[in-house]
Amino acid sequence: MSKKLPQIVKDDPWLEPQTEQIEARINSYNQLKNDLTNKYGSLYNFAGAHTFLGINYDATNNGWWYREWAPAAHALFLTGDFNNWNRDSHPLKRIEGSNEWNGVWEIFLPKEEYKDTFVHGSFIKVRVLSQLGDQDRIPAYIERVVQEPNSPNFKGQVWFSDQTNFDWSGDDFKTSSIHAPIIYEAHVGMSQEEEKMGTYKEFTDNVLPKVRDLGYNCIQLMAVQEHPYYGSFGYHVSNFYAATSKFGTPEELKQLIKTAHSMGIAVIMDIVHSHAVKNHNEGINEFDGTVYQYFHAGEKGDHPDWDSKLFDYSKWEVIQFLASNVRYWLEEYHFDGFRFDGVTSMMYHHHGHAGFGSYDDYFNMGVDVDAVRYLQLANEIAHDIKPDVISIAEDVSGMPGLSRATQDGGVGFDYRLSMGIPDFWIKILEEQQDEDWNIWDFWSVMLNRRANEKAIAYSESHDQALVGDKTIAMWLMDAEMYTGMDNESGSIVVDRGVALHKMIRFLTCVLGGEGYLNFMGNEFGHPEWIDFPREGNGWSYQYARRQWSLAENGFLRYQKLNNFDAAMIHLVRDHHTLEPDTPVNLLNMDTDNKTICFQKGDLVFVFNFHANHSLPNYKFFAGESGSYEILFSSDEKRFGGHDRINTEDRFFTDEDKCISIYNTNRTATVFKKVD
Repeated sequence: MSKKLPQIVKDDPWLEPQTEQIEARINSYNQLKNDLTNKYGSLYNFAGAHTFLGINYDATNNGWWYREWAPAAHALFLTGDFNNWNRDSHPLKRIEGSNEWNGVWEIFLPKEEYKDTFVHGSFIKVRVLSQLGDQDRIPAYIERVVQEPNSPNFKGQVWFSDQTNFDWSGDDFKTSSIHAPIIYEAHVGMSQEEEKMGTYKEFTDNVLPKVRDLGYNCIQLMAVQEHPYYGSFGYHVSNFYAATSKFGTPEELKQLIKTAHSMGIAVIMDIVHSHAVKNHNEGINEFDGTVYQYFHAGEKGDHPDWDSKLFDYSKWEVIQFLASNVRYWLEEYHFDGFRFDGVTSMMYHHHGHAGFGSYDDYFNMGVDVDAVRYLQLANEIAHDIKPDVISIAEDVSGMPGLSRATQDGGVGFDYRLSMGIPDFWIKILEEQQDEDWNIWDFWSVMLNRRANEKAIAYSESHDQALVGDKTIAMWLMDAEMYTGMDNESGSIVVDRGVALHKMIRFLTCVLGGEGYLNFMGNEFGHPEWIDFPREGNGWSYQYARRQWSLAENGFLRYQKLNNFDAAMIHLVRDHHTLEPDTPVNLLNMDTDNKTICFQKGDLVFVFNFHANHSLPNYKFFAGESGSYEILFSSDEKRFGGHDRINTEDRFFTDEDKCISIYNTNRTATVFKKVD
């Protein structure tokens, strides 16, 4: 009898030499799952560390428990407002003889005694005595952390959600209503035009309506987890269970999410489980006095590029800390999914600093099997809690099976980010003249993804907008964006830039994946990079904001680009263009005229990338007999074009199922068969 192959091998026969390693991946995860289930009863229970550790109210005993996992610590003391910051009066006791909570310390505060001092909004820390000496730390499972006024120091804050009583009633949004994620990547702090740090409330009031009107059905929030350094973009996390207080209160974040849901918008969290900030005062590094409590010891525990600490995914307590974090954000804040940051760094001991020239590179000794196993676990827990959750992996390596089910040999994500697409566009714009573009390359890069693995396509994200890089708008127009964006300007640089900005984004959106992503402001070609306040720029917020007025004042072409983006998003949503298994049929590839014609779903697309070839009576195979109308053209005046195409025209196929059109240069045109 022939051996049954894992499904990803059946789908990709080139993986057959890796069958043994793929089966080992499946078996390793199944063993972990069985071990955890046997010990905890379910994966859900395993992911409930936050209901035991940290601060939790005990209704039976009428008081609060504070518990901390610190196996190598010599002693712990709770201190704060409740005891006038006495560092000796409230020692924790080590739990003895517990198989489940080995290395955990605890203290109980009876409500009757502490109801007037251990109160909502009060501040606390935990004093840890260890081989490092005597340190005041912030509890690892704390749910709110605030910075002291006029100080770089942070403190934990007691935050009782049962006292804030946030009302989730009426929040009946179903993530399953999102068939293809069209994602607006956003950073709350830099989402306002005023030169300051934005808030959850301002984002709710000012930005969510823009996202709704543009047509995006998801927002992806960056920098949610608490981070001491604003300029880290939220990626140097210190407190994994705390929504950053930089932007407001937990309830204001919850209101943001509830409001988005009322608009039909899912909210995806940019979650960081790939590394942690090194800080002692704010973070969990060397919490119990050892370097190996949460992280690898030695060089293995230090990221070579990010100046941060790397988790040891082989330890149950570590993956429980992280898996419980997944459960916490889904249940406490009603997030609809996660974009897991730094997945490439997690999955390989070399953190992606290696070539991926063959399938061997995805299954050799360079792979961190413990990290892969944790990602499988995190995805299963997320889907158990919320079956329609959206999980996205940021991976540049192309790991086979990344967005496939674990039982098929995959890692369990729903989508992978198509990170090669933005790199391709930047390379084209930086290194080639328009006349040298090979449109076959465009086609192959857009469709280059693994069978049965869904992807989120994007032409640029926040990465391309940071200082030291350039957005697509900047690559196309550069300094002319400051002088030639007036609607009446005759700048040929801007003319080219506006035309190609639309075409690049449109082709990426339509062909690049089963979902699409855009970073806020890039839809209208925001002209400035992102540079957070720092000593080098005088702690200025000038470049840590979004200038919405550019797209709203009515006399700049930024408004036209914004109009196009909205039309593009509504088009692909109305016609279900990005939904999985929507067939794509290449109709014509005209390299001389740099024109690509293809059919996707019920629409026919014509992309003419040529610099100057505008072709009357351009004939191409339309796929089906009948008459066709133009749904829209990127050359319309409302999109910053020249209105060279009459969108009211009707086109009829000949005996060869061909139609003849006016194929204008640097234009994308969309047709639909009407009868």
